Amino acid sequence: MLQRRRLIQAGAGLLTARLALPALAQSTNKIVLGQSAAFSGPASALGDQFRKGAMLLFDKVNARGGINGRSIELQSLDDGYEPDRCSANTRKFIDSGVFALFGYIGTPTSIAALPLATQAQLPFVAPFTGAEALRTPLNRYAFHVRASYFNETAEIVKQLTAVGIRRIAVFHQNDSYGKAGLDGVTRALQPLGLSPAGLGTVERNTVDVDAAVQSIMASKPDAIVQISAYRSCAAFIRAARKAGFGGTFYNVSFVGTAALAKELGADARGVVVSQVMPFPFSSLTPVAGEYLTAGKASAGDAFDPNYSSMEGYVAAKTMVEGLRRAGGKPTSDSLIAGLESMHEFNLGGFMVDFGPQKHTGSKYVDLTILTDDGRVRH
Repeated sequence: MLQRRRLIQAGAGLLTARLALPALAQSTNKIVLGQSAAFSGPASALGDQFRKGAMLLFDKVNARGGINGRSIELQSLDDGYEPDRCSANTRKFIDSGVFALFGYIGTPTSIAALPLATQAQLPFVAPFTGAEALRTPLNRYAFHVRASYFNETAEIVKQLTAVGIRRIAVFHQNDSYGKAGLDGVTRALQPLGLSPAGLGTVERNTVDVDAAVQSIMASKPDAIVQISAYRSCAAFIRAARKAGFGGTFYNVSFVGTAALAKELGADARGVVVSQVMPFPFSSLTPVAGEYLTAGKASAGDAFDPNYSSMEGYVAAKTMVEGLRRAGGKPTSDSLIAGLESMHEFNLGGFMVDFGPQKHTGSKYVDLTILTDDGRVRH
């Protein structure tokens, strides 16, 4: 982990034709952002939803004349949630001259990309990950809008132990994302004199969970925290229940709440998911009201609000404000300065607090529970 962090600090398949990269990305009337994300494979819903949410905001801004007369263009490339493909995409973005990198999806992919962004001196804004390895030590080019996995797992452990549950197992992806979540749970349990009661792993982009179920069930846990993507988590939940587990499943936000609920169907009942964004299904906050209005204007009754697209919307709102503050002729340095000037900035009921020595904008965490008809309650 230390070696990876040093690398990140030192760091000194295409979707469709619409996403093809031009030889020269920037122009005097356009701000081009590059995004590598999963648009295929078992995590594709995360990339699709995040991008749709971001485009709701970018399209609205562009319709009003853009930022200082420049429109925002989001170019997205598919990495299938695989680090090597993400690295290749990032190099393409750098070679094409994008202004900044935005909305990367996942821990292993972002860990692969950030050293490249740092070396190229490109801002790396709003990755969809809460991994501490991307946040510590501070990287001048990386800005995180969401709370960390440490924040999420601390809230989960706090709720579980408050009601007397002490045997907590962890099912996690066998990569940097899963390790980040496991570290968070372990860290939260340590002051209580506890450690994970059992462990089980799954390989990224697979649903081979049988060994994990067997290992975790042998530890007789009362609750299981899951750190993986929605398909493997759904497969584990079904298999563990079939094996006789009667406790509660807890997931961190990256699982993809809507995708998990859809994957599970009626089996979603009682599954808990921690959230790092405002509730997206009603206008409880001004930013949620904006998001819902924009979604309905874009897609009408077909609009399907969810946490992942809400995160894309909030991330885009943050980027737009940073660009506004970057001035009429924005540069990497002026965007960084613009983002760092967003002290306790209210996006509409969601606060982002950046500074020169603070590039993690939020610690907001909420716990929600899924119902058997696909709804989310908090």
